[in-house]
Amino acid sequence: MKTRSKFIKVKCKDCENQQVIFNKVSNDVECRICGRTLAIPTGGLAELKSKVVEEVD
Repeated sequence: MKTRSKFIKVKCKDCENQQVIFNKVSNDVECRICGRTLAIPTGGLAELKSKVVEEVD
């Protein structure tokens, strides 16, 4: 069985910082540079507020 959980690299819309996050977050994830919210928990897959750059293996 393949899991849908994975790490993804996202880019902040404000400062363009890239960071790796889990796609099923349990807390709000903020940009480490400017503090903009990148992802919000929904009980399943996160609601992304940033652009996905790539999936991390």
